[in-house]
Amino acid sequence: MGIEDDGAVTGFKCVGAGSMEEFEQLVIFECVPAPVVSCERIDIKNIQGEDDVVLVLDISPSTDSVIRRKGDDAVFLRQGDKSLRLGDREIRALEYDKNQRLFEDEVSRQATIQDVDQEVVNRYRQALGTDASGEQVLKSRGFLIGGYLTNAGILLFSENPSRFMPQARVRVLRYEGTEMATGQRLNVVKDVTFDGPIPKTVDGASALIGSMLREFQYLGSDGRFRVIPEYPEFAWFEGLVNAVTHRDYAFSGDYVRVSMYDDRLEIQSPGRLPNIVTLDNMRSTRYSRNPRIARTLVEFGWVRELNEGVKRIYSEMQALFLNDPKFSEPNSAAVRMVLENSITSRVLRRSESMQDGVGDAYGSLGEYELAAVQWIYGKGKITTRELSSLIGKGLTLSSKTLRGLAAKGILEWHGNSKNDPSQFYSLPK
Repeated sequence: MGIEDDGAVTGFKCVGAGSMEEFEQLVIFECVPAPVVSCERIDIKNIQGEDDVVLVLDISPSTDSVIRRKGDDAVFLRQGDKSLRLGDREIRALEYDKNQRLFEDEVSRQATIQDVDQEVVNRYRQALGTDASGEQVLKSRGFLIGGYLTNAGILLFSENPSRFMPQARVRVLRYEGTEMATGQRLNVVKDVTFDGPIPKTVDGASALIGSMLREFQYLGSDGRFRVIPEYPEFAWFEGLVNAVTHRDYAFSGDYVRVSMYDDRLEIQSPGRLPNIVTLDNMRSTRYSRNPRIARTLVEFGWVRELNEGVKRIYSEMQALFLNDPKFSEPNSAAVRMVLENSITSRVLRRSESMQDGVGDAYGSLGEYELAAVQWIYGKGKITTRELSSLIGKGLTLSSKTLRGLAAKGILEWHGNSKNDPSQFYSLPK
């Protein structure tokens, strides 16, 4: 406060300026709940050359509640240099995102105990190890309130969730080639939709995905052919379960989509990452948009905390010499995970090199050498510093390890001199 849009420093001594105290107290008298704000007064010279002050208000993000204006309950969203007033639907979506209001806990006056899939309820009772009736279990777990199912109860246990929520489905598509074509060049070879309760949807979709995955062979160091799956099972299954667990079910315009191409597998889930989770921190931050659904799938034995599963997806992909998974938020309206099966070309190269006599060398690699090779299969190249960070050892040992791999013909060195700061190692071409 005290600096105009054009950059002019007017301070608080100009004609018509409000008092600093008034601005500092606005959050208390005008906002509910009051956001966390720190105020700092900075001495300056205003455009008139007078000693003056500007006021800096540092407003912390509100992660657990929607801030409203007292008097009319108005809610504003800051976009660029404008504050846009939100409508009722936008406010509700914001409340869902901050867990101030849970979509999964809202009661549906259309769904009753008569709509429940008894087979799934019995599976849940077995998972809990209880002799209580299905109705008692649903009531005690908050899925049945006043004779009506909650949205979470519908998604998890109703016979036909899409009757109440058309967006509650998973569609699995298999394309021929590496891109989606349309019209006369339509290349969809499999298109199946699963719209039952979440446990049956996960069962059906995972069975179909598993049946369409390929296996690749490579020649091992012992002269025998080995089989590598197209993708590690944990990675794609965890991606599927995360999609149905953490998606934004209040977003009615889309559904979970699994798209399989010759070179990759994509899983797209409606809604952005929830609340404080971002693409940068998703491997270390725990937060669930649908905690009741997540807890239930934990009890079914499928789900871990969001970030724990994501971290393991990375490690499982690296263990098969595959590229890291790629996460994105297309159009800020969905979360997409892409698994690449680029191992196919690498396996062929590896097989060829082994047939040329390099295969025996792979069987004798030490722990640090294997770590370097695994990194390169996933990243394409490695530097001494990267290996040092990877194995937790010094640069001297890391450099010696990489030079040894190059001497065996397993890696190829790239650089202008031994002191070249940009030197690196890769697989031989």
